[in-house]
Amino acid sequence: MKLLKQSSIALCVQAALFSSAAVTTVAHAEEADKPTQLEVIEVTARKRVENAQEVPVAVSALQGENLDAISDAAMDIRFLNAKIPSLSVESSFGRTFPRFYMRGLGNSDFDLNASQPVSLVVDEVVQENPILKGFPVFDVERVEALRGPQGTLFGRNTPAGLIKFDSVKPSQDFDGFVSLSYGSKETSDLRAAVGGGLTDKLSARVSVLHQDRDDYIDNRAPGFEADDVTGGYTDKAARIQFLYEGDDFNALFNYHMRDLDGKPIVFYANAFKPGSNNLVSGFERDTAFLDSAERLTQDVETEGASLKLEFDYGEYTVTSITGWESAEIFSRGDVDGGYGVNFIGFQGPGEITISSETADAIPDHDQITQELRLTSNFDGNFNYQVGVFYFDEDLEIESYSYDALFTGGAQNGFVVQKQETTAWAVFGSFDYDISDETQVTLGLRYSDDEKDFSAERFQGPLAGCCGQPDTAYGEANPEDTHVSWDLSIVNKVTDDVNVYARVADSFRAPSIQGRSLFAFDDGISVADSETILSFETGFKADVMDGLGRVNASVFYFTMDDQQLTSVGGDSNTARLLNADETTGYGVEVDSEWVVTDNLIMTASISYNNTELDTDNTVPVCALCTVTDEVVDGRAVIDGNSLPHAPEWISVITARYSKEIGEGELYVYTDWSYRSEINYFLYEAKEFEGKDLLEGGLRVGYQWYAGDNEYDFAVFARNITDEQQAIGAVDFSNNTAIVNEERFVGAEFKVSFF
Repeated sequence: MKLLKQSSIALCVQAALFSSAAVTTVAHAEEADKPTQLEVIEVTARKRVENAQEVPVAVSALQGENLDAISDAAMDIRFLNAKIPSLSVESSFGRTFPRFYMRGLGNSDFDLNASQPVSLVVDEVVQENPILKGFPVFDVERVEALRGPQGTLFGRNTPAGLIKFDSVKPSQDFDGFVSLSYGSKETSDLRAAVGGGLTDKLSARVSVLHQDRDDYIDNRAPGFEADDVTGGYTDKAARIQFLYEGDDFNALFNYHMRDLDGKPIVFYANAFKPGSNNLVSGFERDTAFLDSAERLTQDVETEGASLKLEFDYGEYTVTSITGWESAEIFSRGDVDGGYGVNFIGFQGPGEITISSETADAIPDHDQITQELRLTSNFDGNFNYQVGVFYFDEDLEIESYSYDALFTGGAQNGFVVQKQETTAWAVFGSFDYDISDETQVTLGLRYSDDEKDFSAERFQGPLAGCCGQPDTAYGEANPEDTHVSWDLSIVNKVTDDVNVYARVADSFRAPSIQGRSLFAFDDGISVADSETILSFETGFKADVMDGLGRVNASVFYFTMDDQQLTSVGGDSNTARLLNADETTGYGVEVDSEWVVTDNLIMTASISYNNTELDTDNTVPVCALCTVTDEVVDGRAVIDGNSLPHAPEWISVITARYSKEIGEGELYVYTDWSYRSEINYFLYEAKEFEGKDLLEGGLRVGYQWYAGDNEYDFAVFARNITDEQQAIGAVDFSNNTAIVNEERFVGAEFKVSFF
């Protein structure tokens, strides 16, 4: 393990690691004052409402003011990046296609058919397609991050873990809020919700979101100069819920929709200094050099509905959850990040080896899920859950290429992919209390997964120049079955301390890649199922009479046949492959402290180490400085760590409040750190992402008047205004994706009861 450099960033990480001891000392000094205890955090990590401290799973929860503070500034779901131990989030699509990585495991594939080993579940319905995963986060009660395999209760495609969102549910109590913020780049964020009883058994809740930012990035490509051509968006979303609560029957209906009209993330060609991961001198986020800036667009529409029925039969509860989701997208971007190309003598910035303007679309998508579950409610030592699950998805993807050099963006390539996925499973989870202090849980799940896929090229962009066949057609029909299982034991050492151990097995179903646009064959590649065996142990402790909380876990896993994507390379291709074996290990620590009546702090840190054991080689970039061994133009990746897998993630938050006048003045700050990452499977000097430290600050005043609560705050994100690359496009031009600059704004919120 590399020693951290003694920089201010390294000291921040070390401060998080040792904050438990420091804060404990302070808390003892305040013990005589007996500050307010920490609240009990309830989670549904095992599909039951349980105290997070008693669940034998490494789970972190974000809720309340902490969640609100880090998701302000019109942020999309990427606000979760490095805010939870072992979790990172990135995207090359911007607001629409987040990619999650947990304990180093993820998928950097940018294809609209890409699967991920970190599943996303929203209001108990899995969001399988990557576009569904980008749904905005608003009026959410709690976010849970379940680390490690979750295949028994949540099924396929969860070998790394699970992110779970639970919206605020309707209730008989009337309440609601309206908040409006405005800040940098003329960015506005309007959120509102209202709910209450319609009858004595029926309640409803309506939630809305409207986020807007004007285009602010100037184009300075010669002959294409224009101000404020990209960078903006209008993102609208809504959710309506109805809850019926009878004596022994509950029903919850949820409808939600999203409409995004915006621009794709901007790529900056040759933004890296050659032989370095530093940005070139004079780099500016607000200036791009593109020959297709006026044609950039990204439009997304999603909608879905779910119906949860719950029947209470005393000793048994029967639960049915039916879900439907649909997504449409059209996204057109300047992938090379520059203008022109070298062979016509007009290019920039720097050398442009390939001109690439492409679009991807989902014109048609439907996902249907059905879960039926029987849960026991016995008073004795034994309880269980058993159920069945069904998943069906129809997906159509269109890929386009355009000629930006000679015809002003006329279409010159077109491919259609179609896929139908059918999966079903039977599962059970069985809990047995060995004693009052010790409980053991066994989980089993049998899964069957089948895909029918075809890809057809109707127009080849390389047909006129390079001998590519204009048309091509191919099919793939992978299928697999798997038995996932887990065994865990938790022991209550004292009333406040639990220790646990868990071993779990899960899988990710076969994946298909249809990169047929620039291929000379049908472009189809298939990755077999990946499987994981994970070992984990840890403790969860409430300390100092409820004034502190410390949770820690250590883990080790081996993954066989990990699905990887060879992205880009100088041939601009992307193909799936299976690594022989991947190993990983690490440690995670979460802590929360009531320091005084006025000061609450949290501190967390995680360390993750991953290593590939594989004979695979992958194509490399055209202009970068590869540091791996290269054989016949391909990099040897054996022994490399996984892409977008930081070794260290650390988070510190603090909230201080003081009563002033008729209200409360508060100051909230959060700081997150993640260490260096590799952007791709191979290693290159330009494509090693630097460590990243970002901080947020919120200063506000809350007060009550009548039945309403008011909150006015000013806030800032990335307050140090650190500017650096957080991703890249590797195939030709050392193209960078850059983080958001400092954001400053103000928010007013009124809550009514």
